[in-house]
Amino acid sequence: MTLLWAELRTAISLIAHGDPYLMQVIGFTLQVAAISTAVASAIGIPLGLVIGLGRFRGREALRILANASMGLPPVVVGLVLFLLFVPAGPLGSLHLNATRTGVIVAQSVLALPYTVALTVAAVRALPRGLPDQARLLGAGRAQLAALALREARVGVMAGVIAALATALSEVAAIVIVGGNVYGYDQTLASAALFASNAAMYAEALAVGIVLLALILLLVGGLSLLGQFGGGIRLRLGPAA
Repeated sequence: MTLLWAELRTAISLIAHGDPYLMQVIGFTLQVAAISTAVASAIGIPLGLVIGLGRFRGREALRILANASMGLPPVVVGLVLFLLFVPAGPLGSLHLNATRTGVIVAQSVLALPYTVALTVAAVRALPRGLPDQARLLGAGRAQLAALALREARVGVMAGVIAALATALSEVAAIVIVGGNVYGYDQTLASAALFASNAAMYAEALAVGIVLLALILLLVGGLSLLGQFGGGIRLRLGPAA
């Protein structure tokens, strides 16, 4: 216990005095989380609405695929992206390995399944007659999607929260794709791994404390937004 308290006191001191390395890692972590969550939401929510509201063959297979993709091992995703990004790989010309952009791409890929699958689940949980009633009232595709998004906003926000949590805390893909380069492309999660492996326990504790605080703050804020946020009001035209 003596060692734990000694390292914890040092960790708190690092946080309180704004250690430059820690501040740099926090800044990059927030950047990765914001961009990857935005990308996952911009792509995943519309896809989820299409799958949840669509009437086309193969919709059920796409739903199952979206659900299954949430269980993809991050290390496998990182390995596949690494092989795609190496100079001899199909996307080698993009030079994304061991770069900050590569880290953001990896986190976006990992976050995407959550926004898709949870949006589909939220839309499918709506009352069965709601989409049909909206169509009868003259709602077009855009209005129907907006209505579903409004009514299912709590479930959709859950997908965004899950994507954000993944972007903040996932480490395996970052290490493989980004290389976990000290002071360059480290996030809080990968920095904690680096510090632990280097027996820098105070630094690892400091990073862990900040990471937990960020997750509680950002995810808690999004949860409140989803709970109390207002909906989109629609004006449906008369039925044809």
